[in-house]
Amino acid sequence: MPSSLRALPHRLVLRLQRGVPRSVDAAVAGVVSVLLIWLFAAANLFFYPQAASADGPVKADAVVVLAGAASERFPVGRELIREDAAPELILSSTETPGNVMTDQYCDYMAGDTVTEDPASAAVTCFFPEPMTTRGEARAVARLAADNGWDELIVVTSRYHLLRAETNISQCTTAKVTMVASEPDLSARQWLDRFVEETGGLAAALLRPACASAI
Repeated sequence: MPSSLRALPHRLVLRLQRGVPRSVDAAVAGVVSVLLIWLFAAANLFFYPQAASADGPVKADAVVVLAGAASERFPVGRELIREDAAPELILSSTETPGNVMTDQYCDYMAGDTVTEDPASAAVTCFFPEPMTTRGEARAVARLAADNGWDELIVVTSRYHLLRAETNISQCTTAKVTMVASEPDLSARQWLDRFVEETGGLAAALLRPACASAI
């Protein structure tokens, strides 16, 4: 066996005895620091966002319920209508598993036609294209422009408030008040939401949903 190969185990032992190089320690410490800073920022942006629901009742021209997590979002929107927060209830219908409650209600209320809700509000269901928050923002902006709405209440999950508000505000000059529904998520699910919302918010800032207000 060549002497260089025989010496290899000895060199490995010496390297282990010397420990991990300081440059590696510094790199690991840097990565951990960045992750902790991101986690702190994400918690403040998505777990503890500012929402109108904490400031008392609000009034607007329409209550908009965004698609997804309908079992938590849709009841909040209906409750706002019962409290006479607005005369119009606008629902994002996507025919997706997470939006079943809203989609079934839209089917019951004759789909995308405008009709009367038992809670005494006009109901409009729309299908966003594309089926994303950006698509919803453009659809909501068109509805606001067509109907002359100046103030909107938008209901979505707490973790989604900031991204939704950013996208919608990029597309309309109407005043947008965000109201949170409360998700029931595990720690792992919250972490997944932090990652998703960080990417979505970055995309909203770097590539606005609307080049100009609709």
